[in-house]
Amino acid sequence: MGSFSAKSIRVRVALAAVLVVALTLVVALGLRAYAYGQALDELRRTVGRVARQQERLLSSELQRFRLLPIVLGEYPDLRSALVAGPGRAADRMNEKLALLAERTGAPVIYVVNAQGRTIAASNAQQPDSFVGRDFAFRPYFRGAMANGTAEYFALGNVSRRPGLFLARRLGPVEAPVGVVVVKVEFGGLARAWATDVGQTLLVDGHGVVVVATDPRARFSTLRPLSPGERAEIRETRQFGSLPLPLSGYRLGKRGEDRDRVGDKVLSAAVPAPLPGWRLIHVAPVRTALREADAWVRAATVLVGVALALLAAGWLWRQTRAERQLAARAALEEEVTRRTAELREANGRLTVEIGERIRADQRFRAAREELAQANRLGSLGSITAGVAHEINQPVAAIRTLADNARIFLERAAPERAGQNLASIVELTERIGSIVQEMRRFARRGTHGIGPVAIAEIVEGTMLLIGDRFRSAGVTLDRPMAGEALPMVMAGRVRLEQVLVNLLQNALDAVAGQAVPRVALYVEDDGGDTVAIVVADNGSGLDPALAPVIFTPFVTGKPDGLGLGLGIARDIMTEFGGMLETVPSRLGGAAFRVTLRRA
Repeated sequence: MGSFSAKSIRVRVALAAVLVVALTLVVALGLRAYAYGQALDELRRTVGRVARQQERLLSSELQRFRLLPIVLGEYPDLRSALVAGPGRAADRMNEKLALLAERTGAPVIYVVNAQGRTIAASNAQQPDSFVGRDFAFRPYFRGAMANGTAEYFALGNVSRRPGLFLARRLGPVEAPVGVVVVKVEFGGLARAWATDVGQTLLVDGHGVVVVATDPRARFSTLRPLSPGERAEIRETRQFGSLPLPLSGYRLGKRGEDRDRVGDKVLSAAVPAPLPGWRLIHVAPVRTALREADAWVRAATVLVGVALALLAAGWLWRQTRAERQLAARAALEEEVTRRTAELREANGRLTVEIGERIRADQRFRAAREELAQANRLGSLGSITAGVAHEINQPVAAIRTLADNARIFLERAAPERAGQNLASIVELTERIGSIVQEMRRFARRGTHGIGPVAIAEIVEGTMLLIGDRFRSAGVTLDRPMAGEALPMVMAGRVRLEQVLVNLLQNALDAVAGQAVPRVALYVEDDGGDTVAIVVADNGSGLDPALAPVIFTPFVTGKPDGLGLGLGIARDIMTEFGGMLETVPSRLGGAAFRVTLRRA
C-alpha cells in the first residue's frame, strides 16, 4: 500500500509538471508576440522622437550662423574693403573677421567682390588663406548674386573640408557690391548626435549622405545617382573627386529597412531646415528584440512560478512535509532571482530617465540661444536710434555746462544752478537709456513674476522710440504716468516680444501716406490683460495668416521668419498667448494675452 501511494504521488507530480510546462510554453509564445509588437512600437516612437530632436539641434546650429551674414552686412568697413580692394581697409577687415570667427566658432568667414574674387577672410594669416582666390564658379556665389541669399553644401575648394556655405549679397541686385560668406562645419553636431542610440544621417536633395554619425556612410548615396546628377556635381566640384558610392543602407520600406551591413533597423525621416534635405535616424531592431526577449523570459518565469504554485497547492495535500519545505525553498530562490532582475531593470530605467532629462535640458538651452540671438538681432536695428537718443542730451549737456560757466563768471549762481540741475536730469535720462539697452542685451532668465505694463512700455520706447520719430510714424500709446495693471511675465522677454511686434508694424506702414501704429491695453477686469499692437499697413497676406507663427514663414523679402515664432514660444512660457486680431487701424494687429498678477 505504501508503494502504491508513493507511485501515485510520483504520477501526480509528473502530470502536474507536464501541465505546468505546457501552459507556460503557451503563455510564453503569446507573451513573445505581444512583447515584440510593443518593443517595435516603442522603438518606432523613440526613433521618431530622436529624429525630431536631432533636427531641432541642427536648426539651432544653422540659425546661430545664419545671423552672421546679416550682421556683417551692416559693417561699414566691409563695404569700404570691397570698394577699395586689397589694401589697408582689407587688412583691417581680415582682423575683424578673424576675431568674429574665433568668438562665434565659425570655421571661416570671407567676403567676395562682385567678380567672385576674395577680398578679405578670417583665415588671411593662415597657409590656406582664401584671400585672392576666385570663387565665381561656386553655386553659392552665383545664387547669392542672383537671389540675395544662397546656402550650398560642398567640399572646400582650398581646405578640402566639407561644410555648408551661407552666402548673402551686399547691395541691390542691379548694383551689387559683393557677397559675404560664412562656412559651417558639422563635426561637433555629429558628435552630439552620436550620444543617442542608433545612427543619424543628414541627406541632401540628391540623396548624398553629407553628415553622419556612421563615418563609413559619409559621402555615399542612398540611391543611385543619374548621369545628369553626377555631371552636375562634377561641374560644380561640389564633392571634388569623391566617388559617391551607394551606402548600403536600404531605407524607406516599412518592415524592410536595413543598415549598411544588412541588419534590420527601424528608421524615421524628418525634413531638414534646408530645401530638399532630410534627416534620417535609424536604430537596430536586434537590441529592442533582445530586451523584449529578456522581458518575456522574466514574465514567463513569473507565470511558471504562478502555475507551479497552483500545482504545488494541488499537490500540497498529497505530499509530505519534506516536499512542502523543498517547494518553499525553491520558491524563495526564484523570488530572489526575480527581485535581482527587477532591480537591474529599475537601474536601466533610471539611466534612461536621466538621458531624457538631459535631452530636454539641451533643447531648452538651444531655444534660449535662439531667443538671445533674436534679441541681439533686434539690437542691431535699434542701435542707431539709441545713439541718437543719447547724442541729443549729450549736446544739451555741453551747452548747459558752457552757459553755467559763463553765469558763474558773471556772478549769477542761481542761473548756473538751474543749468546744473538740467544737466543732472539729462544724465539720468542717458543712464536710463543705457541701462535699458544693457538689460535688453543681457541673456534672459526663465524667471516669471509680477511686472508693471507701464514699465514694460516705457522700457520698450527707450529702445525703439527714436525709430518711430526718425521714420515720421505716429505711435498711439498709453501716456506716461497712466495707471496700468500688473501681469505675470519676465521683463526682458516681454520687452523682446513688444520690440519685435513694434518693429514689424513699423516695417508694415512704410510707404503709407499717413503711417500710424497703435499700442494699447485691453483690461476688462478679468483674470487676463491684453496688449495690442496695430498698424494701418497693407495687412497680413491671407495665404500666410494661418502659418504666420511657423518658423521661417515671413512676408518680408529679406526676413528670416523667426521673430513671431520666438515671440509665441515666450508667451506660451508665460502661460499666455500671442494671436492675430482685426486691426482697428485697418492693417494688421497682434494681441498679447497675459495673466493678471
